[in-house]
Parts: sequence; C-alpha cells; structure tokens
Amino acid sequence: MFTNTHAHIFTWVVALILFVAAILLFKKGLAKQMKIVHMTLRLFYIFIIITGAGLFFNFASIDHMMYGLKTLVGIGVIACAEMVLVRMKKEKSITGVAAGLGITLLITLYLGFSLPIGFDFFH
Repeated sequence: MFTNTHAHIFTWVVALILFVAAILLFKKGLAKQMKIVHMTLRLFYIFIIITGAGLFFNFASIDHMMYGLKTLVGIGVIACAEMVLVRMKKEKSITGVAAGLGITLLITLYLGFSLPIGFDFFH
C-alpha cells in the first residue's frame, strides 16, 4: 500500500478541498455545516499522517534528511491549517498563521515533488 504515492496524494488533495469548503462555509455563516466539514478534515489529517508515515518508513533510506524534513514541514502544514480554522471560529487574526500555512505548504509541495519517489515536475 505504501510503495507509491497515490493514496497519500489523494488524502491531501481531499483535505485541501475540505479546508477550502470549511472556510467558505464559515464565511457564509453556516456554523453547523462547517463543524461537520472540519471534523471530516481532521479525519483526513490522520489519513495524511498514516499514509505519509508509511511512505517515510519505506523510502527514508533513500535520503534520510530530506524525507525527515518533508515529514516535519508536512506536519507543520497540518498544524497551520488547523490553527487557521480554529482562529477563524474564535474570530482571532489569522494573518500570521495563514502566511505560515502558505509557506509550509509550498515547501512541502516542492520537497514532495522533487524527492525521488515524487513526480518529476522540478527536474
């Protein structure tokens, strides 16, 4: 199951869609629907971590440092995404956390696509 990236990419694409949906529901004032989407998103965070851990343990021997860095930054993406939604609900400023989300997401995507088991977009 963890010999290719398909399951992992599927989980983070669905999570990204759920994240955008949660933000849109919040902006429309649909708190109950947003809560359902947010809880589903949290389930996909777990799926992302499980599939990512499987890939890490199977392929870290190729390049320990870079796969370890991608793992840490990927967990940072999940943390920032969660903080954005929670801070939105609490009506606190999300500027810094949203910037952190954007930066960590770009770093994670770059690392994921440039490492040996990723797609060859950057080579």
